[in-house]
Amino acid sequence: MSETTVALPACVFDPAGVRSAVEERLAAFLGAKERLAAEQDFPAEVVEVLRDLVLGGGKRVRPVLCVAGWCAAGGRGDEGPVLQVAASLEMFHTFALVHDDVMDRSATRRGRPSAHEAFAARHRGRPGAARLGVDTAVLLGDVALVWSDELLHTAGLGADRFAAVTSVLDGMRTELMYGQYLDLLGTGCPSTDLEAALRIARFKSAKYTVERPLQLGAVLAGADAGVCAALSAFGLPLGEAFQLRDDLLGVFGDTPQTGKPVAEDLREGKHTVLLALALRRAVGGERDLLTGLSREMPPGPGQVAQIRAVLEGTGARAEVERLIEERRGRAQRALEDAGLPPSAGAVLRAAASTLIGSP
Repeated sequence: MSETTVALPACVFDPAGVRSAVEERLAAFLGAKERLAAEQDFPAEVVEVLRDLVLGGGKRVRPVLCVAGWCAAGGRGDEGPVLQVAASLEMFHTFALVHDDVMDRSATRRGRPSAHEAFAARHRGRPGAARLGVDTAVLLGDVALVWSDELLHTAGLGADRFAAVTSVLDGMRTELMYGQYLDLLGTGCPSTDLEAALRIARFKSAKYTVERPLQLGAVLAGADAGVCAALSAFGLPLGEAFQLRDDLLGVFGDTPQTGKPVAEDLREGKHTVLLALALRRAVGGERDLLTGLSREMPPGPGQVAQIRAVLEGTGARAEVERLIEERRGRAQRALEDAGLPPSAGAVLRAAASTLIGSP
C-alpha cells in the first residue's frame, strides 16, 4: 500500500489535510483488497459496495479528532502511524454504520443506498433479494471490522504504543455496543426520561465520536493520564453537543444536509433528548401524537409537520439549542482549566469549531 503523509509541521492542525490523507490511505487499502479479490476469484461486489460506502462521503470526524488529539498532546515527527490509526478508526465507523442501517432499516446513507439496499438491488429479481441484502450487509460490516484491525496492525506501532492504543479502542468499542443496545431499547418507546436519552447520546455518540478519538491520538503521542483526563473533560460535553445538534438535524434537517430520509428519527421513534423534553411539556393530543411514534407505524408527511410544530411549540427545540450552548461552554471552561500549552488549546478549539461550528 502506498504511503501518504499530510503536512503537519510543528503540529499545525489541518482538518482538510487530515481528511484528504486518510481518504487516500483508505482508497489505497481498498484498491489492494479489490486486486486481491480478483486474484482469488472472490465476488467483486463485496469490496465495491464497501468502497462506495467508505469513499462516497462522510465528514471523517473521528479521524480528524484522532489527529487533533495527537497534535494537542505534542505529537511530532512521522505522522504516518497516526494517519493509519485514524484510517482504521474510519473503517471501524463504516462497520458501525452498516450494522446501524440494518438495525434501523435505513434505506440510504450519505445520500446513497445503504449497504443492504445496495446488495438487494444487485440481486433484484432473485427470490428473497431483500433478505439477502440484509444478511450480506451483516457480513460486510464484519469485513469492515476485520479490516479496521488490519489497518491498525499495519500502523507500525511499537509494543507500548500498541498496548495503549488498544486499551482506548477496547473501551470505545464496548461503550459503542452498549450505547447501541440502549438506543434499540428506547426506539419506539418515547418517554419523558431525559437522563436515559442523555445516556444514549453519551455512549452511542459523545464518547465514541469525540472523547475516545481525542484520547486515541493523545496516547499515540505518548500522553499521560492527566492529558487524557483533560481531553475527556473537554471531549464529553463537546460530544454531547454534537449529538444534540445531530438530533435537531434528524428532525428539522433535510436529505441534502443529512444524507438520510427526512425526519428519519421521528419515523423510527428514537428516544432522543428532543423528544423527551417535548413529552415533558406536551398535553392532550400533542402528547398522544408523540407517544404514538413507532417504527411499525411511521408518521406520514402531514404528521411529521405536526410533530415538528409540537417540538417547536413546547419549546423543546429551543431548549436543545440551549443545552448545546451550555455544553459548548462547559467544554471551553474545561479547556481553559486543563493547563495545556496554548498550542494545544488552539488545536482543540479548531477541532470544536470543525465539529459544531462557531458560537
